[in-house]
Amino acid sequence: MIFGLKAGSKKQILQELARVAAEQVGLHDRVVFDVLLERERLGSTGVGEGVAIPHGRIADLKGLSGVFALLKQPVDFDALDGKPVDLVFLLLAPQSAGADHLKALSRISRLLRDRNVRDKLRGARSDDALYALLTSGTASEAA
Repeated sequence: MIFGLKAGSKKQILQELARVAAEQVGLHDRVVFDVLLERERLGSTGVGEGVAIPHGRIADLKGLSGVFALLKQPVDFDALDGKPVDLVFLLLAPQSAGADHLKALSRISRLLRDRNVRDKLRGARSDDALYALLTSGTASEAA
């Protein structure tokens, strides 16, 4: 969880998320960043309503890994609806994840499509509050 991430561009967001994710999974941040950039070249992962779900697959990864960030200020992310993004959920999966990667993406997407969940996340005031919201029964039911 990253509460109040300060970033001025899509690239800065991806760099910071890559750094945090790389620490979690024991990879070099450049490996993670390159995978995210490669995916963004296929089309923006800004899905609308202020939400982005950058994701990618990495061969050396042992399992699914995620990082959620609430940005201090919304940033242009080339989202489908043209709106700036302030809620970003990074998902990394092993190259071999197959359906597990798609199921996780679907679950995250359903969760963040819920306006009540988005509003509560935007109202959070700490990493702990973000974590509680994303792992609570209400959030799980929304997914």
